[in-house]
Amino acid sequence: MGYELEFADDFDYANLNPDRWLPYYLPHWSSRERAAARYVIRGGCLRLQIDADQEPWCPELDGETRVSSLQTGLFAGPVGSHVGQHRFHADAVVSEAQENARLYTPRYGRIEIRCRAVPDPAAMVALWLIGYEDEPQRSGELCVCEIFGRDVGRSEVRVGMGIHPFADPRLHDDFEAVRLPIDATDFHEYAAEWEPGRSRFFVDGRVVFEVGQAPDYPLQLMLGVYRFGAGENEHDFIVDWVRGYRRLCGATRAA
Repeated sequence: MGYELEFADDFDYANLNPDRWLPYYLPHWSSRERAAARYVIRGGCLRLQIDADQEPWCPELDGETRVSSLQTGLFAGPVGSHVGQHRFHADAVVSEAQENARLYTPRYGRIEIRCRAVPDPAAMVALWLIGYEDEPQRSGELCVCEIFGRDVGRSEVRVGMGIHPFADPRLHDDFEAVRLPIDATDFHEYAAEWEPGRSRFFVDGRVVFEVGQAPDYPLQLMLGVYRFGAGENEHDFIVDWVRGYRRLCGATRAA
């Protein structure tokens, strides 16, 4: 099975490319202002930031959690409805009207990232994909990498990867925090491939986890850094590049 590059961001320009990224985190459950990402692009890298003066993105439902995240799609219903991507809390309703967008929503393929983790125990960095969710059951998650600072050591790390079903009855939870002998505060490459009936997860070009299932609908990228709880520590999640490939030999893509 071959792959062809169709999405690439090397962050080699001064500003975030609006044709590739939406610079906020699930704004329909909060607002674009409160969910806005803080970031800079410098030295050919994206630096997603948690700043000391940053407010929680959705304090009513997610407490003190602060987020700087980018996404490649957005779908939400009218204000007051329960319709919207990644309804993370039973009390969540759409609080701000959004313009729906599909910048990059692959169905099957390969996603890669080269990045550095944050070692603070109160922080987490991640690249994950969620269903565009224009139909409620199209809500599964494919996690490329999820790295909690508490799991980062000088010569070892646990990297979360796998599948979460959420409201997709055809999927089941199959997720693993894979222990690896690397310093995740250095640059490493994390990747996932998914095709009908199978998903594989890679670190530095080596398969480290595999599951016998995959979401079979368009997914969007979610790239972010999170800080859980109060505190003034600042964080930079440094990303060198992100790439997406479509499957050849009869591959299907929605964009």
